[in-house]
Amino acid sequence: MKKRLLNIHIIAGLALAATMGACTKDFEKINTPPTSVVSVDPGLLFARILRDGTFQESGELPDTKMGSWVQHWAGGPVVPVSRYFEGPEDLIWSQHYTLLRNIIRIKEELTGLENDPAGRSKWAIAELYEVYLYQRLTDLFGDIPFSEVTTSDAVINRTPKFDKQEDIYPLLIQRVDAALAKLTTGDQSYGTADFFYNGNIDKWKKFGNSLKLRLGLRIRYANATLAQQTVQAAMTSSLGLLGSNADNAAVPTYNNAQAENYNPILRQFVTGSADLRYLANTLVDKLKGYNDPRLPLLAQPVTINGNPVYQGIGVALTDNQLSQLIRANYSTASRNTYFSQTFTPIPSYALTYSDICFYKAEAALLGWGANNGDAYNFFLEGVKAAFALAPYNLNTVPNDYVSTVLSFDGLTDAQKMEKIATQKWIHLFGRNMEAFAEWRRTGYPVLTPGPNPGSTNGQIPRRGIYSSDEAQLNNAHYKEAVARMQQGDSFLSKVWWDKKP
Repeated sequence: MKKRLLNIHIIAGLALAATMGACTKDFEKINTPPTSVVSVDPGLLFARILRDGTFQESGELPDTKMGSWVQHWAGGPVVPVSRYFEGPEDLIWSQHYTLLRNIIRIKEELTGLENDPAGRSKWAIAELYEVYLYQRLTDLFGDIPFSEVTTSDAVINRTPKFDKQEDIYPLLIQRVDAALAKLTTGDQSYGTADFFYNGNIDKWKKFGNSLKLRLGLRIRYANATLAQQTVQAAMTSSLGLLGSNADNAAVPTYNNAQAENYNPILRQFVTGSADLRYLANTLVDKLKGYNDPRLPLLAQPVTINGNPVYQGIGVALTDNQLSQLIRANYSTASRNTYFSQTFTPIPSYALTYSDICFYKAEAALLGWGANNGDAYNFFLEGVKAAFALAPYNLNTVPNDYVSTVLSFDGLTDAQKMEKIATQKWIHLFGRNMEAFAEWRRTGYPVLTPGPNPGSTNGQIPRRGIYSSDEAQLNNAHYKEAVARMQQGDSFLSKVWWDKKP
């Protein structure tokens, strides 16, 4: 058998040698497969990036447990993802760096057009969304590979260093400013491939400036000087901020048979585990206490003693508590809105006007770019915008809700901030990573950990665990980053900006 194989290889080699001379002049043509991809349409890449990047935050696994950490989701009676057991966030990590690699590919396709109307604004829009993704990634993990991440197919770095978050944030702000300076109305854009704004460059200017506002307030307690400078610049910029729900950055969804088009919360119901559908008692009880008109549009009632009631499940329950749960007694997200295939499709939100109103209210309390007296109007506008969003579609906020739940009368600035942050927490239902970041930053609402101690001695996590790939394949830099953390690569180490007294 060996001899036969050897003879075949010799014959093949001789045949190749015999033909080389005749083919040398067409070598490049012959060695380029006719169906190979030598360039990629940036629009096709960008559409996929926006879709995946938005859906990854809005309810698809593996980020569901962050929604349970902030006590929106219960984590389920059988699949207890809320129970504070540590484990690496391999999928979130790999998903984000895949998206970032694809953005780099878009930039490569636009090489030479960075200052040309044919590519200038496309490049800037890709840059803004890259900043958006890097912020989300560093907010979850802390120090991450950033400055040494591969930017070209020609030079691949498989072991980039982990940059400090305190160094990353100033660079993200600078990159937003540079991208905004390039955005030019009238340039070519992504058109219908742009799920957010359908190629409207003026709306991307508002998005970028709003992202800058978010970056500034995120570091409020870690670098007050840079935070104030950044926030005031965004608040007073002629570019404007998201100005209504028509400016929301969101990906449209469809309730058809194509799983990829499902709103990620609906997909969780259609294709995911039944144990991931239940709401946390903290969210349900808060809405019940407020007599919030969004409750029946968000939660599914259950029948107890013949009466319809709304009842959430506790988070991080012990094995004994979980074993005693009767599923039929607890509310899932509404089967008439979020979990309905016949309800008008609900967009998957990335950044909303309501978000920005709440940030403006906070900035006003601080006197950063607005007066303290403006805080209430910004806050009220944010709540109105949140009520008006699908699936609630409520055009007004009831007067008694305004006069009681939303009133600022007689409150200190700290108490006003608690109201702002709590309404934002409700609004961010379904946007798990952003809700987790804002809860850690503001400390509101005050959450009581569940009874199961998990890996944290019963404390709510403060960050995600690095991908196991980094520990195995980039070990030296991984260890360097871990050594900088007070409690190592654990749920209880805090990211740099998590410093509220």
